[in-house]
Amino acid sequence: MVVLELIPIGTLLAILTTQVLETALAAQDVLIEKESFKKISKYLQEIEPILRELQRRKVRDTSAVRQALEIIQEDLRRAHELVETCTRKPRFFLLVNCRTIVRDAQEVTRSLGKSLEILSLAAIEVSVDVRDNVNKLKEQMLSAEFQASASKIQVLNKLEFGLRENKTDQGFANDLVVEIARAVGVPVEPSEISKELASFKREKELLAEKKEREEEVFMEQVIALLSRADAAYTSDVARETYKERVSSLTSSLSHDKPIEPLHTFICPLKQDVMLDPVTVATGKTYEREEIERWFKDGHRRDPVTNIELSDFTLRSNNSLRRSIQEWTELNYCIKIRRASRLLHSEAEMDKIQALNDLCELCQESETNKSWIAEEGLFADLVEALKTHSIELKTTSLATLFMLVKGDNHNKEEVAEVGGVEQVVRCLSREIRVSKPAVALLWEMLQSNNTFNKLVYTKICQEKSAILLLVTLLSSEDVEAVLAAEHILQALCDKDENVVQMAAVNWNMPLINRLCEGSDSSKLIMAQALSKLELTEQSKHSLGDGGVIPPLVNMVISGNLEDRAAALGALQNLSSLSSNQKHIATAGGIDAVIDCLTSDTSPSKIRDSAAIIVRNLMTGDNVQFFIDNTFGSGKIVQNLISLQLNSSHSSVLRSNIMQALLGLASPSAAGEVRTLMRSEEVIEVLLSLLEESEMEVRDCVIKLLSCLSEESGAEVAKAVLKKQMVKTLVWMLGDNVREEVRVAVAGLLGSFPVEDRNLTKALTDADAIPALVSMLQGTSSRTRESSISALTRFTDPSDRQIQQFLADLDVHKLLVNALNFGTKLAKVRAALALANFSKSTPGLSEARVSHYCSCFKASPPPLCRVHLGICSVKTTFCIVVAGAAPGLVALLKEPDSKAAEAGLDALYTLVAEDDIRDKGVRYLHDLKAIDQVLQLLIHGSVESKEKAVKFLATIFAAKGMKEHYASKAKIPLVGLAAANNQSLKKKAAKVLAQLEMIQESSSYF
Repeated sequence: MVVLELIPIGTLLAILTTQVLETALAAQDVLIEKESFKKISKYLQEIEPILRELQRRKVRDTSAVRQALEIIQEDLRRAHELVETCTRKPRFFLLVNCRTIVRDAQEVTRSLGKSLEILSLAAIEVSVDVRDNVNKLKEQMLSAEFQASASKIQVLNKLEFGLRENKTDQGFANDLVVEIARAVGVPVEPSEISKELASFKREKELLAEKKEREEEVFMEQVIALLSRADAAYTSDVARETYKERVSSLTSSLSHDKPIEPLHTFICPLKQDVMLDPVTVATGKTYEREEIERWFKDGHRRDPVTNIELSDFTLRSNNSLRRSIQEWTELNYCIKIRRASRLLHSEAEMDKIQALNDLCELCQESETNKSWIAEEGLFADLVEALKTHSIELKTTSLATLFMLVKGDNHNKEEVAEVGGVEQVVRCLSREIRVSKPAVALLWEMLQSNNTFNKLVYTKICQEKSAILLLVTLLSSEDVEAVLAAEHILQALCDKDENVVQMAAVNWNMPLINRLCEGSDSSKLIMAQALSKLELTEQSKHSLGDGGVIPPLVNMVISGNLEDRAAALGALQNLSSLSSNQKHIATAGGIDAVIDCLTSDTSPSKIRDSAAIIVRNLMTGDNVQFFIDNTFGSGKIVQNLISLQLNSSHSSVLRSNIMQALLGLASPSAAGEVRTLMRSEEVIEVLLSLLEESEMEVRDCVIKLLSCLSEESGAEVAKAVLKKQMVKTLVWMLGDNVREEVRVAVAGLLGSFPVEDRNLTKALTDADAIPALVSMLQGTSSRTRESSISALTRFTDPSDRQIQQFLADLDVHKLLVNALNFGTKLAKVRAALALANFSKSTPGLSEARVSHYCSCFKASPPPLCRVHLGICSVKTTFCIVVAGAAPGLVALLKEPDSKAAEAGLDALYTLVAEDDIRDKGVRYLHDLKAIDQVLQLLIHGSVESKEKAVKFLATIFAAKGMKEHYASKAKIPLVGLAAANNQSLKKKAAKVLAQLEMIQESSSYF
């Protein structure tokens, strides 16, 4: 007190302010009765500004003020001691004393409230507003009510009940220990509980030193009750006890049969071994529960002696209870040792019996788990998992589950003898095995609200673990699925595990990492996505799961490593149509194009960007991207300009060419195709044909073929200008891939037929033999494109080239295509044969006029149509070639182009006046005229016009009007009444030709 008097009032206020804050902060860290100590902390924090205000106003140093501050200091000391006690004392001790702790907290709070009131009255300098605040705080503190938490009071009530009722059975003690541990936040582990009990015992010893006998006795009773619980034993203590019990077995008792109980162990009432023996006033011992029921039913006499009782007190027979416990434990040891022997038996049923016995032992006492471990049976149990027997395997799994449940030490021992590896292998079995296996694995992994490090490591080391767990997620068993998912979620702590999960198509962890993980984790996930072989389903789930926006953000704002990884991942994902739109929505198109065209981008980044662009431009969404991204066609200019730089990799250039090819597809926007058809672009593309990279060259020819469908003349002009004919012909060779040869032939087929210079250049470059060779191929596309290209060489104006083709047996190939080819091949074959047939009349006449009749041998037969001697190779006759039936069949095709081509070819047999009658008769015999008449009804407008023209020629032949007039009348009348003026006039003329109406008739 003398010291306080020497301290200036301002300094004393400063000291008290510091003490208030320190105690307030310390109170926040108390783990027991948190709500009470939160209140104390709150009140102390509200006192602090009051003390600072007094210090600021320099309150006068009066005896009243100093006395009030000294009282407050004493209250703060008590509060600090209470906080310190609740911080350092064992948690079991604090729970037992929770009512006292709460009462002390309330008392110190109210005392501080009174002290504040005294200070407020003593310090007259205090302003009115400060005084009002002090009064309000004082009222709150004086009326503060503190109550222990209901959960702790419930546990404490159970403890007091057990002490009051002298509960000594192990089951009650086990339950009580677990409830106390959970109430105070202690892990339910023997080692942790033993530590708490040891600390609790030390507190009891301190009370003994202080000679506080009442509290000491109470704590002795608590310790005695809690020590009966299995959870109070550490594995080391339990194993030492096991060794003692085993060593106490005499040679006569070390067999497989259990020891029979002594007569004194049997309760006279229940006729079974007692668990909680108690003695009544007569000295007889009974099971507590049974004798209590006896008295409750109204009995007043001893059940055995029949002596009437006046004292119904029950006294625990602790010595008998210990003897029974020792007998029980000896039998446990015998059963464990018998199980050990049976596990080494060759008979499967012996092993199953041993496993079932071990399960029962675990259920009867938690201590037996440690005893079984001490017997060294874990290796045998794990070995049993290797069997092919389903029953033995599942029984072993169930036994292991019982042994490791809630026992970290056993979990680690099972893991040490290869248990994790064998359990993981069981996951691949049928659900009868995989379900208990995954339940066991999940139990082994858990440890005190965290994960067992050893088991965790072992699972991660098993390469098949994640695959099998993910596979198990598709099981119909809900419990197995939940356990597998729990384990997988636990394994998600490591990035490499998340990558493995994605590799087997469980993508949610990877999606979460990319969306919410750290920058380093996002990088690892992106790198993994760039390398994984993903299924279409997996790509779909990743895209819909939201991985694309963070990947695009990495491309936009990441460093070079991030960008490379993200582009690699997008490259992998962009092959899927739905993901392509996700990329566009996330703003990825511009980001990828920037990486592609940037001069500072490394080759790897550019290559990935090129592949992504290729995927986007060659998929189903090309029109979407053109409409929404490439409106001006600027992208085309950028892509073309990239091709001009020969330093770029072949990967980039070939993928860019494929992207351009996609943009030039028939579905693409007209503006893009128009830009590509410019002379400048076409010349750039042709120059690329001389590239050494095959992929680039092949893509170029496909693109040119695509563009030439609408601009064949422009491409042909550029080909001649750049002298690329020989290059194109070379690409028709057998050493070139078929799809490229098809594209080249298609390109040549699009060139204008009337360009004689081009035809000569192609002929000089030996294009004809190459195309004929293609026509001999088996592919329908090859035949179609080769016929298209060959048609220009069948022009009747150049009989020399026609002869060259005939010498190569092209007729046979054309007729074969006509009869067995695709519809397009048939049309093109018909057009080519029509050209040949136009030359036949002149050649046939020449053959007849030069025939020398002086030879005695009979002349060759004359052609039915051409009135001369015909052959395929001399007159190119399609009649001799056998093409006519195939042409007639074309008239039956619903496709208008096929019917038109057939009509054009057949018309060459009647076009000349001097062969008309023979040709008509020939067509009549082939029933071709009937098919022509059908076209008047079912054909297109174009085929109807050609059919009418054909009929005009046919009806000019002798006898044809009479034969076909009745058949032709109705369809011709219908055409004459049609809206199409051209068709109407032509039909009317034919009707007039048939003399059915007058040309000037008002009907028309």
